[in-house]
Amino acid sequence: MKPVNMLDAKNSLSRLVAAAVDGQEVVIANRGKPAVRLVPVDTATTNTGSALAAWLTQNPAPLARARTIQDIEAQLQENRDAWA
Repeated sequence: MKPVNMLDAKNSLSRLVAAAVDGQEVVIANRGKPAVRLVPVDTATTNTGSALAAWLTQNPAPLARARTIQDIEAQLQENRDAWA
């Protein structure tokens, strides 16, 4: 399929999406220059719950530093004093 200009793409998006899902290469041009390519979503790589859980296992969040209420209040007071 030859590149489709933006206006034509806007007016026939459903047809273009169907073509991309069917395996056709769909390129949208901006002012005559190819700008984007429509491709079907690979369901194996989307962020499903299991994919997100696997990612979080590989990239754990940093452990929160345990602070007492006194530590927090002291830091707040220190910050307030800095503005005074």
